[in-house]
Amino acid sequence: MIKHLVFFKLAGEAEGNAKTENILLVKEKLEALKKVIPVIRKIEVFANHPQASSENYDVVLDSEFDSLEDLKMYAEHPAHMKVGEFIAKVGIGRAAIDYEF
Repeated sequence: MIKHLVFFKLAGEAEGNAKTENILLVKEKLEALKKVIPVIRKIEVFANHPQASSENYDVVLDSEFDSLEDLKMYAEHPAHMKVGEFIAKVGIGRAAIDYEF
């Protein structure tokens, strides 16, 4: 199994939305991928606690796949690419790690 973790830092305001609204939109869009990309075994998205440090990342994606090949299929899927385009418009930072467990 492959764990794919991605942390996102969002802009204060982007695409006409406040950061808090974009956090919710990113969460909704990422979690909706489970319904359209069958290779996703698990996908959860969490927002940084409002009272936690503003230096923290704003959103974390926690997802699991059977293999690196499945992760690649997910990454190249048109639905994932569309969500990525939105995140690129509202995001200002990203960090990721993939590991086997």
